[in-house]
Amino acid sequence: MQEPSTLTLATPAARYVAATRPGFLVAAVIPVLIGLAAAGFEVVLDAVTAALTLLGAVLAHAGINVLNDVYDERAGCDAINADRVFPFTGGSRVIQNGVLSVADMAAYGWALMAVTVGIGLFLTALSGSGLLVIGLAGLLIGWGYSAPPLRLSARGLGELSVGLGFGLIIPLGTAYVQTAVFLPLAAWGGLPFAFLIALVLYINQFPDRRADLASGKRNMVVRLGARRARLGYPLLVTAAYLSLIAGVAVAGLPATSLVALPVLPLHLVAAWRFWGHAEDPQALRPAIAATLNATTAMGVLLALGIAAASWL
Repeated sequence: MQEPSTLTLATPAARYVAATRPGFLVAAVIPVLIGLAAAGFEVVLDAVTAALTLLGAVLAHAGINVLNDVYDERAGCDAINADRVFPFTGGSRVIQNGVLSVADMAAYGWALMAVTVGIGLFLTALSGSGLLVIGLAGLLIGWGYSAPPLRLSARGLGELSVGLGFGLIIPLGTAYVQTAVFLPLAAWGGLPFAFLIALVLYINQFPDRRADLASGKRNMVVRLGARRARLGYPLLVTAAYLSLIAGVAVAGLPATSLVALPVLPLHLVAAWRFWGHAEDPQALRPAIAATLNATTAMGVLLALGIAAASWL
């Protein structure tokens, strides 16, 4: 896939859309679907607030992506990243390729976050103050992922923050909008996806590790080294599918959630592609794509499986 440029992105609209990394915003859609599926056991879903929740989650993710590019540029890691596997790693490249300036991106990112906050406050007025608490926690984690002084990703906490944000905060917040309570079912439904979205981040760190090390971004792959860090891949896959089984066995997840289990072989194939190429950035492209596709499939099937139980 070709990197963005002023030639390929001729209009301002195209440039600002590309800056959000739109191909990856599905990561915010899936946990909303999981939260709505969990809420469907308790209430008849309200279409308007469900749509606003989805919009808010996508805009929040877009804003975080844009601001992440800003802070990574200021830290220097994206500018020196010669091993990037575009479009998966190394950021959107709109700053480095002269499509948008750092100032433009910063203003854009904060504008997206402001709209997100507005949607969140409106939904809080409808559902209750609990949403404000969890929403602020989500925004803090998203901003602090790359922004100083927190720089969670540089402290080896990137996987934890991404897993919490996408796998727990979004499903819990989505269900809260519909029910005005925090549903354990939403948390258990989001837990497998939490591990898998952390996995997507984790594998993406392998190609970028040299640039990250040089710029002081000491994520888990940098800390462990590529060969030792390989073990994190099967561990996260195992945790994801075991948490799904445990959720059904002991935590009230409906048995129909197990419709997501057949995706496991896709993650195993991705792991096989990854294992022998962990130290070769460009050879990782098939494994990264396979990991993303398998994670998307698992998340969608999990949401459908939970929802199906409330329909039956």
